Amino acid sequence: MQVPDFSTDHDTGTPSGTRAVPVHRYQGGKPATAPEADWLAQEIPLALEYNGISHATVLATPCDLEDLALGFSLTEGIIRSAADIRDVEIIESAQGYVAQLTIASYCVAELKRRRRTLAGRSGCGLCGLESLDDVVRPLPPVAGPRHPISPAAVVRALRDLRQRQPLHQQTGATHAAAWADLSGTIQHVREDIGRHNALDKLIGALLPRRGAQKPSEGFAVISSRASFEMVQKVAAVGIPAVAAVSAPTHYAVQTAQQLGVLLIGFARNGDFTVYAHAGHLGT
Repeated sequence: MQVPDFSTDHDTGTPSGTRAVPVHRYQGGKPATAPEADWLAQEIPLALEYNGISHATVLATPCDLEDLALGFSLTEGIIRSAADIRDVEIIESAQGYVAQLTIASYCVAELKRRRRTLAGRSGCGLCGLESLDDVVRPLPPVAGPRHPISPAAVVRALRDLRQRQPLHQQTGATHAAAWADLSGTIQHVREDIGRHNALDKLIGALLPRRGAQKPSEGFAVISSRASFEMVQKVAAVGIPAVAAVSAPTHYAVQTAQQLGVLLIGFARNGDFTVYAHAGHLGT
């Protein structure tokens, strides 16, 4: 059987970031079908370079890579705002992709001061950190939402999230992070094999240079658990609330309490649990 070798099928609508492989399906220990193609999510290395300095390599799904580079740069504290970005270029190579970013000189000086080697993995957001001081960033508390977020808006956003995940529908292997306005209407969604990457992609898409809405005027919904890094990332960009389909960790709750973030967990089928800053939630 010949399997197509492409990452985007514009005729069939197959989402980018996938590859087809031949499979043999079995049921009850017996062949169930003839050999057929199955679509899998891609996982490729993305190296990040700042003003020619190699800094990190992450494994990611090869779509929205510029958003990932921008979001990673902000949530890692490499840049302070979109204004620090001078240029971004994504280059494909035989081994994967390279994101070449040109950033402000004072950001480069800070990067050199705390330079570290990060061997990124799809399931881990802390690999390669040199010290415990690098784990928690000193962030100011997030201002509360301009208007309370209604429970109905949270339910609406989580209900619609599943339908806005073409990669997951095709492969069953990716996480999603979305930003919804205060009415619960999803405005942006990004997917990746890694939950941290998906959120970084979303944050990159929300940076002011992208012409998006203000992050503070809505909330994030994620298809994964809520670890402390996920809370820290939304706080870094000023998102006042995050709702997770799965459970939060205790550290995530502590972080949300300290940073003023409304933290919601187990948000599914119209139900959810509030773990921090319930006052941000309306009636």
